[in-house]
Amino acid sequence: MTASDILNTLSQLERRKDRDNTQRVQLPLNGEHTLEVYPLSVRQLDGSYFVIGREGTEKYLCIVSPEGTQEPAGKFVGETLALNGSGKATLCPLSHENAEVLRQLFDFTRPVLIGVHNSYGLGDRLGLANPGHLRAVRQLPMRPVLAQQSIRELERTQRTPDEVMDVASWAVFQEGYTEGFGADADHLKTTDDIDYMIRAGFTMFTFDPSDYVVNEADTLPADQLEAQVRDLPWEELEDTFEACLERYAGNTIEISDDFRIQPTREEVLRGLIKYGRVIAHATRMDRYLKATYPDRPQEVELSVDETESVTQPFEHFLVANELSRRGVELVSLAPRFVGDFEKGIDYKGDLDLFKTEYIKHLKISDKLGPYKISIHSGSDKFSVYHVIGSLHTGHVHVKTAGTSYLEALRTIAQERPDLFREILDYSRDLYPTEKRTYHVSADLDQVPRGSELGDAELVGLFEPEQVHARQVLHVSFGRVLTDKDDQGNYLFRNRILQTLKEHEETHYHFLQKHFAKHFKPFIQ
Repeated sequence: MTASDILNTLSQLERRKDRDNTQRVQLPLNGEHTLEVYPLSVRQLDGSYFVIGREGTEKYLCIVSPEGTQEPAGKFVGETLALNGSGKATLCPLSHENAEVLRQLFDFTRPVLIGVHNSYGLGDRLGLANPGHLRAVRQLPMRPVLAQQSIRELERTQRTPDEVMDVASWAVFQEGYTEGFGADADHLKTTDDIDYMIRAGFTMFTFDPSDYVVNEADTLPADQLEAQVRDLPWEELEDTFEACLERYAGNTIEISDDFRIQPTREEVLRGLIKYGRVIAHATRMDRYLKATYPDRPQEVELSVDETESVTQPFEHFLVANELSRRGVELVSLAPRFVGDFEKGIDYKGDLDLFKTEYIKHLKISDKLGPYKISIHSGSDKFSVYHVIGSLHTGHVHVKTAGTSYLEALRTIAQERPDLFREILDYSRDLYPTEKRTYHVSADLDQVPRGSELGDAELVGLFEPEQVHARQVLHVSFGRVLTDKDDQGNYLFRNRILQTLKEHEETHYHFLQKHFAKHFKPFIQ
């Protein structure tokens, strides 16, 4: 093809912009290079065309410019090719340096503040799932949070915040997604965690004060309560025991026309023991974020879900109200709900009771915010989605991550069953130790070894009813992705990534199909 032919092809693709047209298009550049172009990625700027394309399994940003065009390709690092006729193309690897330039030129590749819009967190532990997420999310009336990773996940996958942000930017460019995406620095426990994540451009900061929650507050003897409350850091809380007690104990708190809270003195004392130091810690984190990075876009979520003790409605009000008094503005709050939100499987508990309590939490968030109620460990909680979706009210944020990892393994099981058998057996052996830091209940005896299953049965392990297999595979992700042999070679990581790249469309298909189940209750 001549330069003119290439430019004409790209021009036609840019004008078409059919969102259902995701089939890659062959684009011969010269005798040595032919790209498979993602049609939704084509974009023109200052006379040059920018497009994401594949050569083999490697992706590039290709910049095609007519002769004499003053184009921005010089800002990118890449190989310049002379085209037949008058023009040139620059093949740029999808590197961090090039992602930074991309974000400077195209504002839709930078994360935005989501605010109280309903939203969905779509964690991508492998760095290859975001395009599939975007294909699924197009019909969803919720904003996607693509760059979502906790400190724990970064440590276990040996990735950096820059890597998480970069793959999100390249994904929105590849899929032509311009509606805006969020970036959640999840489960931050220290100010060092804030520093680590904000440098990469994250805009949502989820504070995790679980180390400060006193779960025993629910069962402490009544005669010990006052002494423990008096021992709280009242000076740091900028309050006194007497003033705080007077604000709540015995008072009627009007939440809505049909919901009021009347906490007893004992309920106030137990709530302060459980969450008093949480309030102090969250205030420290928020003030550090605001003072250190006043010019950075930022919104704050508070997460108290990873605790043993259920967050009672008054306790929710107490925490949120006290934070508001201290100038902490929440975009969302994740309570510890009734029932069990185990990893990788549906909700276990009384759905009627969950609905009753969820409505109370919603009304409190409307009273004090509005802010969103955040559902953590949100992967595959289909029954909960139906409850929330049926209400047609309030503001919600759902977080998922592990379910996308499982869809990657589903792709491995379909395309390379022998590799998946290795992963399955390795995960089974890891489960007794890896389960210790997760809320799971899988019975290892209910998970067969790879040799006991045919190829079709391997793929069946990912169905919702296969709760034991899903959890065993879920909790072992860090070790599966980072363990090495005696020679220092990854046991699985490179083979997993290579298989997903070779079978990209299968991977995207599984993600789209699976997340359609997640999203359906919210769009009915």
